Amino acid sequence: MIIDCHYHLERRLMTDNELLIKMDECEVDKVALMGVLNEPIPKPPEFLLNIFRYSWSHIPFRFIAKLLSNNFTSDGDIKLPTGVFPIHPNPNNEAIFEVVSKNPDRFIGWVFVNPRGGKDQVKVLKKWINHPGFIGVKTHPFWHRYNPIELLPVAEQLIQIGKPLLMHAGWGPHGDYDALLRKLPDLKLLLAHAGFPLYSKTWEKIKHFKNVYIDLSQTSYLNDRMTKEAVDYLGVEKCLFGTDGPYGVHGDDGLFDYSFIKRRIERIFPDKKIQQKILGENFLEFVQI
Repeated sequence: MIIDCHYHLERRLMTDNELLIKMDECEVDKVALMGVLNEPIPKPPEFLLNIFRYSWSHIPFRFIAKLLSNNFTSDGDIKLPTGVFPIHPNPNNEAIFEVVSKNPDRFIGWVFVNPRGGKDQVKVLKKWINHPGFIGVKTHPFWHRYNPIELLPVAEQLIQIGKPLLMHAGWGPHGDYDALLRKLPDLKLLLAHAGFPLYSKTWEKIKHFKNVYIDLSQTSYLNDRMTKEAVDYLGVEKCLFGTDGPYGVHGDDGLFDYSFIKRRIERIFPDKKIQQKILGENFLEFVQI
């Protein structure tokens, strides 16, 4: 079974029906949906993405990546080289589980929580925790501007039911998931985008945590080399297929190129057993569905 563990339900960029068609074309069995965090961001020019990737993956130049990506307005909106984009404090979980309920064989859902969003994070989780398509909690300490330790109440709930926390970490205190793991060493933690933004430093920290994984999503954050290095260092068992769609590379039809990352994994890792692990088996074991 092939499962995309990381997809945002952004209907302005791809409708539900278009997504189902893409899934069929790419032979993806299930997609783990999550809410929309931000207004659509145009794909940056490739030369700028190359600067991003190079500076992210080369420690002496990492300050450039931080300067370009860690910039926010007083209202909490993200300032990127391509413009200023509003951040939604409470992504829509209702829309996610409505789609999951309509298509239970194809979709499963993450509950998005934000401890700084003005809502009780545990109540948000408990609203959906018994939904048959629920798989875990999605968080974004980086763009929602909080320290991961603030997720302690919801993380404690996840440990009780054996479900994971998916986190997009940030710079400095917004990437301090270590404090959360020190409090809850049994927490199942999935770090988005191969451990963005510190990559190799993150891999060194999590290599010996049996319950901490990464996903390989988002073409802006990862190229072929970084994908291979992550899998080679951490081991195939700790790496999951995800797209971060519908954001990223677009195809000739103008829509998100849903098969791009899947093709990348199949090209870099021609061994079918390795492909099966990354593309689905690891996720099934991690999430226990």
